[in-house]
This record gives sequence, C-alpha cells and structure tokens, in this order.
Amino acid sequence: MKGLPSCMSGSRADTRLNVHTALAALQVAGACCVEKHGLIRIILVGALLAVPVPAHSFEVFGWKFFESAEDEAAAVPDPLPYKADLSISSGGDHLKDELEGASLLVQQQDKPPSGEAGLIARALSDRERLIAKLYADGRYGGTVDITLSGIPLETALEQSDLPDARPVNVSIVANPGPVFTFGKVVVVSRGGDLTSDPGYWGLKAGDVAASGKILTAEKRMVADLRGRGFPKASIAERRITADHSTDTLDVTLVADAGEQARFGKVSVSGTEVTDPDFVVQQAMLPEGKIYSPEDLARARKRLNELGIFSSIRLVEGHIEGPDGNLPITIEVSERKRHVIGAGASWSSTEGFGVESYWRRRNLFGRGELLSVEGSIGRIGTESIEDQEYSARIAFEKPGVFGPLTSFSTSLEARQENPDAYKSRTITFDAYLNREFSDTLKGRAGAEIFYANEEDAFGDDDYLLFGLPADLTFDNRDDKLNPSKGVFAAVFAEPAYDTLNSNAMGFVKGTVSSYYALDEAKRFILAGRVSAGSIVAPSVEAVPASRRFIAGGGGSIRGYAYRNVGPRINDEVTGGRSLLELSGEVRVKITDTIGVVGFVDAGNAYEDSIPDFSESLKVGVGAGLRYFTPIGPLRIDAAVPLDPGPGDPDFALYVGLSQAF
Repeated sequence: MKGLPSCMSGSRADTRLNVHTALAALQVAGACCVEKHGLIRIILVGALLAVPVPAHSFEVFGWKFFESAEDEAAAVPDPLPYKADLSISSGGDHLKDELEGASLLVQQQDKPPSGEAGLIARALSDRERLIAKLYADGRYGGTVDITLSGIPLETALEQSDLPDARPVNVSIVANPGPVFTFGKVVVVSRGGDLTSDPGYWGLKAGDVAASGKILTAEKRMVADLRGRGFPKASIAERRITADHSTDTLDVTLVADAGEQARFGKVSVSGTEVTDPDFVVQQAMLPEGKIYSPEDLARARKRLNELGIFSSIRLVEGHIEGPDGNLPITIEVSERKRHVIGAGASWSSTEGFGVESYWRRRNLFGRGELLSVEGSIGRIGTESIEDQEYSARIAFEKPGVFGPLTSFSTSLEARQENPDAYKSRTITFDAYLNREFSDTLKGRAGAEIFYANEEDAFGDDDYLLFGLPADLTFDNRDDKLNPSKGVFAAVFAEPAYDTLNSNAMGFVKGTVSSYYALDEAKRFILAGRVSAGSIVAPSVEAVPASRRFIAGGGGSIRGYAYRNVGPRINDEVTGGRSLLELSGEVRVKITDTIGVVGFVDAGNAYEDSIPDFSESLKVGVGAGLRYFTPIGPLRIDAAVPLDPGPGDPDFALYVGLSQAF
C-alpha cells in the first residue's frame, strides 16, 4: 500500500497521507443609435462624488486612464530574470495546458522575483500548486520535479546559491501517473440526518477520483446542514487513502452538524448617519425563527438595494442559551452622501445635448434619496424654441409601511420635439411601491399631467388626473445578459382630462423570455412581445406624447425613432393600440465576443384594438457583443424591410446590456 505524494517533494511516500493541504490548495454608461442614413449618436455619462477625493486610475475594456506613478506597483528589489519550461511524460496536450495555466513559474515569467530566495520561494509554491492540479485530475501517483540552472529544488533550498548565468533556466518535469478512481467511500453524519449514500454527494465508486469532487461534496454537506438550521456545521474528519496497487482512492468523510440555532438579537455597527433601528427593520431577520442562510441572503440583498452602504457583512456570533439563540451583527460602511453626475450627447441632426444630476443619499438617516436632474437637447438647432429641455426633482423613502413598502414622488417639466410633435409637459406623481417577493414587485399611485402640444391635429392643451399602477415579474438569472427566465410587466392607468372632459384608460404589457440551447449558455434564444391599448374617444383626445408610436432602438430597429404608426398627410399622429414582436439568436463565440441575429416587427394603429389595416413593419439585422464585467457592450445594425417617409436606409445602435 502506497500513500499519496507529498506536496513538498517530487517523490512518492510509503505511508498513508491526509491530503487536506492539497485539497485546500484547489480552492460608462452609454447608449447610441442611428436614426437617419447611418447617423451615429453617442451619449457619454459620468458620475463624481461631490467631495474632494484622491484621484485614482481606472480601467475600461483594458484601457487605463489617469494612471500616475503612485498607481504603479513598487519596483521589485534585485529582480532575478528566469526562463521556465514545463514538460510532462504523459497525459497529452490538454493536461500540459492545464498545468502551465496553474504554474506561477510559467505564467509570471515577465514578473521576475526578488533575488534567488524569491525564485526558490516561487518554485516551492509552484510545486504545491502543480501537485494539487494533478489531484484535481484524479492523479495521486504523480511527481513534479523542478530544477534551477540544473540544480534540484531541494538542493537549491539547502545551499541558497545558484550559478551566475542569467536568465536562470527553470525546468519543470511532471510525471502525472495513472488516473485514480474512487474505491470505498463512507459518509457519516453526526446529527442533521444527512444521507449516507456517497452517490448522492457525487462520490460514486468507480468514478474518476478528482479532488474537486471531494471538496464539492464537503461544501454540499455543510450547506445542507446550514440550510437545516445548523450554522456551525463542519467537516469534522476527512480520511483519504490512495492505493497505488489498484489505483483507487478510499474516502471517509464525517460531517458534524453541531447545535441547531435560532436567530437571536440583531445589532448594527459601522453606522454614522443611518439609524441602526432602520437597518434592523430593513434586514427583516426573524428573531426566534430557526436559522436559515436564505434569510441572511435576503437581508443582505434588501440592505444592498437601499444604495446607502458600500459594504455589508452579516457576522454570526456564538450560539447562546437553552433555545440556541444565535446573535447576528450587521456590519456596514456608509457610502458618500453627495453625488453629482454629468453627461453629453451629439447627433448630426439633433445637435449637442448635455445632462446632469445631483443626489443626496440617506437624507434623514433612514435611506431617503433626493435627486435633482436636468438636461438640454438639440443644442445648435436653428431656433432655441426647437431645443429640448427637462428638469426633475424626485424623492424616495424606503420602509414607510414596513420594510417591503416604499414611497416615491417626483415633479418634472419637459419639452420634447421629435419629428411627429412638439410637447411641453409638467408631471407630478406619487407612488407606493411594494415588494411582494424576490421576483414580484408592484406600485400604485396618483398622477397629474399637464401638456401643451403641437402636432398634425393642431395646438391643444390637456390636464390629466390619473391613477397609474404597474406590476413586474422578473426571475431572469442576469438583468443585463439573461440566459434563462422571464421578465413580464403590465401597466394600467385610468385618467380624466379635465380641460377637454374626456375619460381615457392606458394599458400596456411586455413579456420577454430566454432559453439556453446548451449547458455552457453559448447559444441563447430570446423573444419579446409588447402590446398596448388606449381607451379614448379618439386619437386626438389623447396627448401626443402619450399615444403609441413605434420605431427606434427600443421598438423596431431599423426604423426612425417614433416614426411608425397612423399618419395624416405623411405626418405621424400616433395611435391607440400597439403590437411589437422581437426575436434574437445570441451566440457567444469566445468569453468576451458574441454575435446576434435579430428580427423586429410591429406597428401602431388608430383604434383601441389593432385592426391590422397596416401590416407589421419588419426590421432585420445583426449585432456584435463585447462582454465586460458591467454587462455586454452592444452594437446592432438593422435594415427596415418596408421603410416609410423619414425612415433611414439602415440604422446603427450602440448601448450597454442586451437589447432586451
């Protein structure tokens, strides 16, 4: 019977060896669209803290900005250049590539260590990493020999002196050995009533004995016990023996559940402005209830969504008392309270535009947010009257009727001037927002909407009093780049125009779904359907800015923005009903590059129910995706198959995140 190879030597040992050490070793915003004949419109937005802070470099897509000498890593004293070569006696190119990827000596050749001692230390660490990598491949009889300028690593460690030749030639020779399979596997649970079936934990006799499977099984056992209310669960004992005569690995795992616990007192530390009682309220940790990691995860999510903390830690104390109470300490660090931001846009047809905002977080110490925003568009057009303006002030307060309910209100004045109409509006609204579950949210409120508008029907004034409400369901796995799940939203608002004595109602719904064709999620089908209806005496009775008009990047790509719908004398009037369909095939070619093919279709109609008197307008196109840590950068090119007056020959769209 031979034991496992020692991590610190390249030879086989003759005794049994616990491999715990080896197992443990394994362990900006932008948008852009083209509306007419290849026109490119680019928007850049930035945000800064409204207090002096030290300047730091930052990196976007591999480009570094504002980098100073202080940002550079300190120079390594007495750097020792070397050249590393790794070879294996068996296992094929795939295994060699894996070993080279795990080797610090190979991967960091361009970062010389400090002197001979630094190189020897790197080699010692490398041998542990490579042995652990062999274990991960189920090879427990392998060896790794490293020589520095022809001197074995052990000898170099003893004499601490290498020949003067530079760069130092480093040779790594790996003999992977045979692939081991699981032999006898025993799972024991001390409390918690875990199943003793090794197959349930992925440790089936005869399977390749990859060390990662053992680690995964241990994590699953501990997670299972924690999920049953045992917060101090652990792997009390691990016995692993390699039999080199049969190339098998015997495994015994003993899981200790510990004491079952209930949530005890919740305390808060790290707050400066925030009311600690408010933090406890929003966390919603149920004191006296059986301990649950899911409750902790939901608490962290709710606190994070407040937007007032830069870091959140939920620290578990010691189990106390006969009831097994587990105190929880919420450790937080508050974000800066003042934020300012600015942005700019340019278009060859719409001119230059600027926007900015100021925000005050945690206004009264209970998560309140005050925002003041403004923008000017179409700067450079022939007349100042043709420019677009907006100014908005908004206030949000979480936890008004319990932690799952918030209040929001805003006042906004806006002038819009698309080709179809010119609109000057003032809107005041107030909402109660409710989170029903992790996937279902809704809100209901009141709205006062005044509009003075000029369109194909003439110049009209409107004063609407409405009761808007919406409901959103979202179980997508990723908001910016979903591969599965459903997003559904429905909006409804009954309203009354007091100036023209007209009652009306607005309804709109959107559903999108995603399906991955393979486990790697490289081939994804995505679809979206949107439909809306306005119940009103006529199209003219509805404010132009509230009518349904299709076309553009968020609607039917390839067509001009808000240029598809009913017309009078070739001028778009908008309609009282809408139908839009979109389908995409998304293919991820590499980890950072993807391509998309898509078809969009839709139209707006005069009546409240689509009569399809006009066929659906169809746009087709293709796109490129560059996947970044903050979401995919999207570039789409689309062609309208049935262009109308004012539509481009093609359109180009650039933005962050998928189209839907």
